[in-house]
Amino acid sequence: MSRDVARQVLETEAKAITNLMESLGEEFDRAVELIDGCGGRVVLTGMGKSGIICRKIAATMRSTGTPAVFLHPAEAIHGDLGMVAGEDLVLAISNSGATEEILNLLAVLRRIGVSLIAVTSSPESPLAKAADLHLDLGVRREACPMNLAPTASTTASLALGDALALAVSVKKGFREEDFARLHPGGRLGKRFLKVSDLMHTGDEVPRVGSDTTMKDVIYEMSRKGLGLATVQDPAGALLGVITDGDLRRLMEREANPLAHTAAEVMHRGGACIHPDELATAALRVLEEKRITSLMVCDGQAPVLGVLHLHDLWGVGLF
Repeated sequence: MSRDVARQVLETEAKAITNLMESLGEEFDRAVELIDGCGGRVVLTGMGKSGIICRKIAATMRSTGTPAVFLHPAEAIHGDLGMVAGEDLVLAISNSGATEEILNLLAVLRRIGVSLIAVTSSPESPLAKAADLHLDLGVRREACPMNLAPTASTTASLALGDALALAVSVKKGFREEDFARLHPGGRLGKRFLKVSDLMHTGDEVPRVGSDTTMKDVIYEMSRKGLGLATVQDPAGALLGVITDGDLRRLMEREANPLAHTAAEVMHRGGACIHPDELATAALRVLEEKRITSLMVCDGQAPVLGVLHLHDLWGVGLF
């Protein structure tokens, strides 16, 4: 019995989205144009369950490059309308199109001069007729067996809101880099961090010359704490690298390890990566080569920085 109810609910909600997909027309394109051309913010408003959907759509818009906020229609007439300005656009969701709290806002919104997009299942409703543009959800029956609880209508509203948000995002040319900038603390954003965002630069980079004595090399390595020293020519180009492992091997085979210079101990070259590469690509190189650090270089230019495995650990790329 329970599974029968579940199947009926899922079937009804799936059909609501399928019908919505098949009915998309010029109105949707116009809605995308209006949102993309909005000089202010998209203000979403809805009552009850529709309000919850509005909050989620606003969050999706913000995370994909469209400034958006939620306005509670009941609170709006008690002062919160001050958050709406003439350059904003209001997107109101009401399945019936007759939600009293939203209808009470219409006169004030007209005085402010904002554009209004209505999302309802009733093209002849007061809200639909008052809007500059109406998007028809087309939901004629809820998934609720009693046809009471908002279910299919909220599912369709959420799907349509996501479709609007992402269509606008594509139109704006929103990129992976933009997503990372707006999600600096989340795992999704971390996937798009670049080497340049994490590398050690400037005086943090351990640098020595080819004729630097090993005593001074060890001092530089200890001072910078990256477990290595880059050996550079006077112009800053990378000649080689000395690692903790190189030091251990030197001390094992030499009676007087400090008598050597950096050029005599370094291994030439060094694993390099471009600063514009993704941090995830750097992690892959480190794992494949079984090393702990990469030199950051841009062609033949001087060494720009050093990326250590611990830098990737620090931002949770594991």
